[in-house]
Amino acid sequence: MITLIHNNISRVILLLLFVIPVSCQSQSKGGINFIENSWGEALKQAKKQNKYIFVDAYAVWCGPCKMLKRITFKDKDASEFYNKNFINVAMDMERGDGPILGSQWQITAYPTLLIFDPQGNLVSSSRGFIPSGTLIRFGKSALSNRKKI
Repeated sequence: MITLIHNNISRVILLLLFVIPVSCQSQSKGGINFIENSWGEALKQAKKQNKYIFVDAYAVWCGPCKMLKRITFKDKDASEFYNKNFINVAMDMERGDGPILGSQWQITAYPTLLIFDPQGNLVSSSRGFIPSGTLIRFGKSALSNRKKI
């Protein structure tokens, strides 16, 4: 009887060892889909798809930047809106092209959220942590000012 209980407990533990990592992976895949550290690729895609570009300008040590990634960018409504309407790029402003672009874009605080038109002209910016509802309004406002050709 004890052997039967022990075997059942062992099976449950084994099952949990496989289920927990898989469920954690599926949760982490949701959210805004970002191109990492490639402004050139974002511009190329924006021109091809005629979409605006949303830039998350961050630093790896920045607490509010981490909160944006963990909370705001994982929100279902925000991610659906941004994935549908923008080319999204996350730029580490202290690596690669980040310092040059940071100077060009006059970034003085992290996080800085930027929206550019398909030609790379700055349309709107925001600094600091913002919740998902504010992020959606930020994007809608930028798109509403879009020039009709």
